[in-house]
Amino acid sequence: MLALAAQMLRFRKGNFVATFIALAAGVMILTVCGLLVESGLRYEGETQRYAKAFAVVAHRDLTITHKEFGDTETSTVTLPERGGVPDALVRRIAAVPGVAGSVADRSIAVAPAAAPKVETTGHGWGSAALAPYRVVSGTAPRADGEIAVDSRLAAAGRLRPGAITAVLTGGTVHRFRVSGVVEASGVRGSVMFFTDAAAARLDPRRGRADAIGVLLKRGADRSEVSAAVRRIAEAAGAKAYEGGERGLAEEPEAAAGRDLTVQAGGAFGGYAALIIVFVVAATVGLSVRHRRRDFALLRAIAATPGQVRALILGEVGLLAVLAAVVGVPSGLGVTAWLRGRLVDRGFVPDTFTVQGGALSGLAVTAAVAAVALLAGWIAARRTTRIRPTEALGEAAVEPVLGGRVRVVSGIVLLGAGVALIGVTGQANGETAMGAAVGMLYTFVLAIALLAPWINWGTAWALAPVLRAVFGDSGYLAAANLRANARGMVAVLTALVLSVGFGGTVWFLQDNLQRQTVVQSRDGTLAQHALVGGAGLPAAAAAQARRIPGVVAATGVRRTSAIVPFMGDGQTVVAQGVDPQGIGQTMDLRVRSGNLADLRPGTVAVSESQASSAHWKLGGNARFWLGDGTPVTLRVVAVYERNLGFGDVTVNNATLTGHTQSGLDDRVLIRSAPNTGVGAALTRLAGEYPGSAVVGTDQLTGELAKDLAISAWLNKLLVAVLIGYSILAAGNTLIMAALARTREVSLLRLVGVTRRQVKRMANAEQVALLGVALAIGGAIAAVTLSSIVNAVAGQRVPYVPAAGWIAIVAGTAALALVATVIPIGRLLRTPPVEGMGIRE
Repeated sequence: MLALAAQMLRFRKGNFVATFIALAAGVMILTVCGLLVESGLRYEGETQRYAKAFAVVAHRDLTITHKEFGDTETSTVTLPERGGVPDALVRRIAAVPGVAGSVADRSIAVAPAAAPKVETTGHGWGSAALAPYRVVSGTAPRADGEIAVDSRLAAAGRLRPGAITAVLTGGTVHRFRVSGVVEASGVRGSVMFFTDAAAARLDPRRGRADAIGVLLKRGADRSEVSAAVRRIAEAAGAKAYEGGERGLAEEPEAAAGRDLTVQAGGAFGGYAALIIVFVVAATVGLSVRHRRRDFALLRAIAATPGQVRALILGEVGLLAVLAAVVGVPSGLGVTAWLRGRLVDRGFVPDTFTVQGGALSGLAVTAAVAAVALLAGWIAARRTTRIRPTEALGEAAVEPVLGGRVRVVSGIVLLGAGVALIGVTGQANGETAMGAAVGMLYTFVLAIALLAPWINWGTAWALAPVLRAVFGDSGYLAAANLRANARGMVAVLTALVLSVGFGGTVWFLQDNLQRQTVVQSRDGTLAQHALVGGAGLPAAAAAQARRIPGVVAATGVRRTSAIVPFMGDGQTVVAQGVDPQGIGQTMDLRVRSGNLADLRPGTVAVSESQASSAHWKLGGNARFWLGDGTPVTLRVVAVYERNLGFGDVTVNNATLTGHTQSGLDDRVLIRSAPNTGVGAALTRLAGEYPGSAVVGTDQLTGELAKDLAISAWLNKLLVAVLIGYSILAAGNTLIMAALARTREVSLLRLVGVTRRQVKRMANAEQVALLGVALAIGGAIAAVTLSSIVNAVAGQRVPYVPAAGWIAIVAGTAALALVATVIPIGRLLRTPPVEGMGIRE
């Protein structure tokens, strides 16, 4: 039967084009998702400054354990801030037999006055041996007042050995003499070296290093040293990174990039897989249904049911192989393009590479082929079950709407979708998002199951309208819709999926962006902001308060926190603030409590976070700071504006020693009306190299740009899914139209004119399009409003007029073009010849 299947593909190409396109596009999309996940899992960053280290001991992730159904489960969360390791480990590791030495590496935020735009980090000179760096001119720093700079910084700042330069670090401007210029091959980024003693004093995390590099003695037993170092690291709550993993210790952003690609590829792949299952199953099923006469003839000439099923499965299997030949290489090319865009927008470091492909390609091909084969087998069941003498007659009659199992399943799923509306309304944050996405797919699946009855009911209800608007063509259209109610299931499902999914997920991004900007703008009462590249000390806010005309100044530190979520940990946006005068510089829209009570040991949380974690005003909130430090703080306020200001707000003192700079990112300044404080603020900014005074409206504009970049990936992925749904809808419409050759020819032979046939086709599409837009729009409206209300507290979501116009107009154009053009082609075929053409 495989040879016969190959001949069918060869001589009946038109019947298989739509199926091939759906399969190939599905393979391509899932290959991209699989490659993102596979590349992320394989990605370990690039070892540069730790190239000579045998191992690196660092604290870069947090392991969380919890009980689930009596079993202990663990999960790992990448720390948003660099975790520190105790200095005491340096001596313990150095004492391990086979270790030549261990070096504490400190990463210090600095801003060189000679080149304030060059991103530079400070380190102790001892860590230079881990690259290693070599001195190309001058000497290494030997006194606390000396620094060595790399060749990039020296060129940008015109620094030479013996030069005196100012450096802002720790919120204070220090003057250093450049002792030498250094460089190391294969190391990107600018660095500045202090003496080890000076680096220890300047590091805000007292008694802790960013990482410890381990150097191996020549001839030492690597496995024994590795085991000993691992035991020491694990006892201190850290991890020993070896081999390629050293890049993850050196570049924490590599771990963040890895997590992003794995999560984006996994989540997007899950959504894509569900849509592809719908599309492939509908397309394959429709293709089999349109060829019932072929299979009926085979049954009439004594082909067994098993042989017919084998033929269908052989055809689908060959198409799946051909789709893989096209889809997998296309997926590789698209992933390479996507990698460049992710690097350009800062989602992943430029060291990220696309790796693997064979495993992803095989897995995706097998998965898509399995779905297609299952759909083909299900679609062939009715044809293969009937008796041979009834086969040809069965092929000419449209089957009944559906069985009892189908209608009961559809009603049950519809009820589940309605129930999820209530769940989403009661939930917050990620829980609401998950429930809403489940609700979306539940509704679409329910519509797919109930589509025959929906199509029949639509035809019955709209028959008078179609007759009134389109005349006799409208009568024919209503009759066709009733008779072909089951055959148009794939068309309705594809259109509803396009409208429902596009109207939900795409507009969700617009709503989140808009609400974040609105909350930030409305909640920022200050007119000015002092921003610093290397951080600002608390003294900067105190200095601003002393300027005549300044009403209040608040130091703000942006960070992240890890909060409990369903037994695991979830990273959320957090901020540290100086509560003095906070009510005059920002309005978080506090619902209960008072931000003035935000002292060390306390926390203010958003309503959504409080609901998700079950935190109450006056109760304790247990979570982890960005560097993995566990804290238990008393809740003193609950506020609403979480999108604009984060879910967690703590006193700046709580963050001391737990962020890399240990300083404020900005100082929000509010001045009295009609007071000229600009010149005084500019002078204040001049005291801190790399700092500037900007209007808070500029901060809101920068936030909007950052959000647009962040939303770019989500919108790109959503656009691909919508595009695939549109492709599927167009495919389905064209298949359905081209399968009507005999019907159109018969109508013309009995006197129906070309114009009446076209009007009939248009009437059918108007009816289908109307019900698809109504159902898809209702699903999108319910889902979108539920998510936005749960996440942003807005009962009515923001929907740009241009967006809805694009969805409605695009869907209408697709439905009409995908029908009018094929029908026009059929009308060019002589009716007598068309009656003899095989379906």
